[in-house]
Amino acid sequence: MKSYLPKIISRGHPSTIMSYWAPVIAIFLTLLTGSIIFSFMGFNPLFALHTFFISPISTSYGISELFLKATPLALIGVGLAFCFKNNIYNIGAEGQLTMGAIFGGGIGILFSSLDVNGFWVLPIVILFGAIGGAFWALIPAILKIKFNTNEILTSLMLVYIAALILDYLVVGPWRDPQGYSFPKTRPFNESSRMPLLFEGLRIHFGLILTIISILVSWFIFSKTILGYQLKVSGLSPKASKFAGFSQNSLVVLTFIICGSFAGIAGVGEVTGPIGLIYRDISPNYGFTAIIVAFLGRLHPIGIIFSSLIIALTYLGAEDAQLFMQVPQAVGFVFQGLVLFYLLGADLLINYKITFNKKEIYEF
Repeated sequence: MKSYLPKIISRGHPSTIMSYWAPVIAIFLTLLTGSIIFSFMGFNPLFALHTFFISPISTSYGISELFLKATPLALIGVGLAFCFKNNIYNIGAEGQLTMGAIFGGGIGILFSSLDVNGFWVLPIVILFGAIGGAFWALIPAILKIKFNTNEILTSLMLVYIAALILDYLVVGPWRDPQGYSFPKTRPFNESSRMPLLFEGLRIHFGLILTIISILVSWFIFSKTILGYQLKVSGLSPKASKFAGFSQNSLVVLTFIICGSFAGIAGVGEVTGPIGLIYRDISPNYGFTAIIVAFLGRLHPIGIIFSSLIIALTYLGAEDAQLFMQVPQAVGFVFQGLVLFYLLGADLLINYKITFNKKEIYEF
């Protein structure tokens, strides 16, 4: 009996144009699949998609909330691009965000308790947030260099350790004595908080820091020797080694940059509109930023647009829960669909599937 068995073969020279079209195709297929899912749930697909993607940004407040949620996603996403370009898979940005919030927020609590004020307070808080994120990112980097451990596992496990440290602090030594036993710290003073950019809206100075970080990252990727080293190392580690590039140095440096960006994002979450540290400081921004980085094709400008798209799923999930009485987790379904279709599109761009005829004998 003859059978046709599938075989995956490398295309050799993937289409550059299709590589840039892949995110668009992934988003279109996600919307199509989402329409089908909403139909099975008994909703009008057009009404559901309008509620999910149009209604949340129909007001100036909604647009500001979109930028508020996109800010940490873009900042972490561009930091992850440094690692991913070097074929280093840092999955622990969520933990680095948490440690950035702990380090920076801890300095904010100290200054607030001492009633220290001044324009120089916030830069110190931000600096310590970056140090906290970089410190937590250095752990999997050193383990990889010294013991060749898998950075995916070590960085991921550190996420849960950071979360437990945060939980201990907000219910223990840092808990607000006047907070009615809620797991939160005392509020920061004004000098330790990110200033709001517009009156009546929650968007804050973290957006400016994110834009600056993205522009600096674009310059590094396209105009510096470091960007060239990351590109060569990502495409061919053997060629990188032959050229004399130090892979260990690149691993440490990319982890530090990524951790610093995630730490600053964590500082923005606790010193922004909330102004204190609490147990759930991040709705999984560190994990979601992985989707943002790949959807943006690891390019700083692409990450800007992908962060806005993914941020919209957070807002849409909130509106869908309010007006359609569906679980807020439906937003994670859309995020997962985008990643699924994007990976599928990348597979077909880089490989082709052929069916070889093979004789199978039955006994």
